Amino acid sequence: MAMQIKLPSEHSEQVALIRWAKMRSATLPELGLFFAIPNGGERHLFVAKKLKAEGVKAGVPDLMLPVARGGYHGLFIEMKRMKGGRVTKQQTEWLNRLIRQGYSAVVCRGCHDAIQTIEDYLRG
Repeated sequence: MAMQIKLPSEHSEQVALIRWAKMRSATLPELGLFFAIPNGGERHLFVAKKLKAEGVKAGVPDLMLPVARGGYHGLFIEMKRMKGGRVTKQQTEWLNRLIRQGYSAVVCRGCHDAIQTIEDYLRG
């Protein structure tokens, strides 16, 4: 019987990425500007309505690095698990709209993919 390895959740991958960014911010101070955009996730109906009234929009990427590099105004990341986790139509539309506005906007599959993306982006 083959043993199946359980892959980390999207949440776990994003938490690991944020921990990495905090640790690396000593040598890459730009990472001090890196933040999450809490648009997704399951919420109580009352909270969901309140957040929508405050401007939360479906499909907005999970993370933002507001640092200009390589001709871009900043970097948006939509996090997904290493395997699985589909990109929704709204997410694709947001990524494309952000790209048209001069941002780098990408889907990263897992923490390691996101780390590589951020390091490459910061190198310009």
